[in-house]
Amino acid sequence: MATQSVSPQRPSWLRPKYFVFTIVALMFAYVLRHNESFLLRPHDPVWEHYRQIQWSLLPHALAAACALLLGPMQFSDRLRQRFTRLHRVAGRIYVFGVFIGAPLGVYTQYMDERLGSTRGFTVATILDATLWITVTGIAFVFATRGMIQQHRQWMTRSFAVAIVFLEVRVITGVTGWDQLPFPVSDRITETVVWSCVAASLLLADIVVYWQDLRRAARQRSSPA
Repeated sequence: MATQSVSPQRPSWLRPKYFVFTIVALMFAYVLRHNESFLLRPHDPVWEHYRQIQWSLLPHALAAACALLLGPMQFSDRLRQRFTRLHRVAGRIYVFGVFIGAPLGVYTQYMDERLGSTRGFTVATILDATLWITVTGIAFVFATRGMIQQHRQWMTRSFAVAIVFLEVRVITGVTGWDQLPFPVSDRITETVVWSCVAASLLLADIVVYWQDLRRAARQRSSPA
């Protein structure tokens, strides 16, 4: 009698998404250490600059941080299956963080432009915020209609746009470009911002299509 071969199951911790989220966590830690360590130094000169935009910067930072931290939870199959209510609550907090953090980010950057930042930064921030709100809104609509696969695809795009914040700071920090004298550093950082915003949806779609290919391959190999 013929026996059907069964392909070995890959351990859950080897799934590619965990590798991606590990990279995101490392970027988050790097940004906290390299860019945000002034939070622990009350006499750091950078406080003088942020003090002028603090009333928009603080709620923007809190809302966006909630979205960045809760984003990976939306891709957990175990959380969605075992703790459906928690998954939905975390998802709504994520959406709330996006819809509050993104517009406040635009306003904060506009205020920063009045303090010497470039107009290109403001335009890039508007584009990034618009993309983030749009793809997150589409993901939320699919979720409310029970279209889970489409919801996950658009959440992938949403999170790809969200981590632009981290990517820019890691790239400019690791290369040392953020330490160059003004205005050279601003011009280079502006280019990095535009590059990351432009690449975000492309990379997200590559992930989405790769997931579709894997799903189709599993369906073809599964017994009838």
